[in-house]
Amino acid sequence: MLLAGFFFAIMNVCVKYVSHLPTLEVVFFRSVFSLGVTYYLLRKNNIPPLGKNKGTLTLRGIAGCLGLIGSFYTLQHIPLASAVTINYLSPFFTAILGIFIVKQKVRAIQFLYFAISITGVILLKGFDFRISTLDLVIGLSAAFFAGVAYNMIAKTKNDEHPLVIIFYFPLLTIPFAGIYCLYHWVNPLGLDWIYLLFIGIFTQLAQYYMTLSYQTANLAKVASLNYLGVIYALGFGYFIFDESFNTMSFIAILVILIGVFLNLFDQKILTKIRSI
Repeated sequence: MLLAGFFFAIMNVCVKYVSHLPTLEVVFFRSVFSLGVTYYLLRKNNIPPLGKNKGTLTLRGIAGCLGLIGSFYTLQHIPLASAVTINYLSPFFTAILGIFIVKQKVRAIQFLYFAISITGVILLKGFDFRISTLDLVIGLSAAFFAGVAYNMIAKTKNDEHPLVIIFYFPLLTIPFAGIYCLYHWVNPLGLDWIYLLFIGIFTQLAQYYMTLSYQTANLAKVASLNYLGVIYALGFGYFIFDESFNTMSFIAILVILIGVFLNLFDQKILTKIRSI
C-alpha cells in the first residue's frame, strides 16, 4: 500500500505537470493505456471481456469516467493537497449511496462523521481562496461519481472478474473523451508525452499494488495507509509546485481526514476502547 500510495502520488504530479492540456485529453491518454493493458490481460487469461452484467458494468464505466474527469480537473486547477483531500470524500458518497443501491446499513453516528468532513470542506473553501466554487463543485461531483462506481463494483464483484470491471471504464471513457478531443485537441509537446505515458504507467502500477495489498493483508490496516497520499501531496506540492497553505487550510484538511478516518474505522476503534 505504501508503494501504491507513492505511485498514485507520482501520477497526480504528472497530471499537474500537464495542466495546460485539456482535462479530457489527459483522461483520453490514460484510458487508451488502461484499455490496451487490460484487454491484453483478458485475452491472455481467456476471460470474456464484456462480462454478464452489462447494464451494471456500463453504469460503472460511465460513473468512473465522470469521476476521473472531475478528479483530473481538480488536480490541474487547485493545489495538489486540496484536490487529493477532496477526492478522499468518495467513501462518504459510497456509504450514502450504498443505502439505496446495495442496501447497506449506515449507523446514525456515521452521519456525525459526514458532518465533520463537510465542515472541513466548508473551512477549506472559505480559507483557501485559490479554490473557486466551480472547482469545489467539480471536486465533490468527482467524489460522488466515484461513490456510484464503487457501488456498481460492489453489485458485480461476486459475478464478474476484476479485469472485466476495470475494462468497462476505458471502454466507455475513450469514445466520450475522444469525441471531445476531435474538436479541442491541443498537441502535446516535448515532455508532455513522457508525463502522459507516466500517468498511464503509474496508475496501472498503483492499482496493481493496491489490489495486492487488499488481497493479502488486513483491510483496515492497509486502507489507513492510503491516506498517506495527502502527506505525499503536501510534500510534492510544496517542493515541486511551490504551493503553501495557511494554518486554517491545514486545519480544514485535517478535519476532512478525521471525518473520513472515523467513518472507515470507528468500529475497530470502539472495539479497542472497550477492550481496555
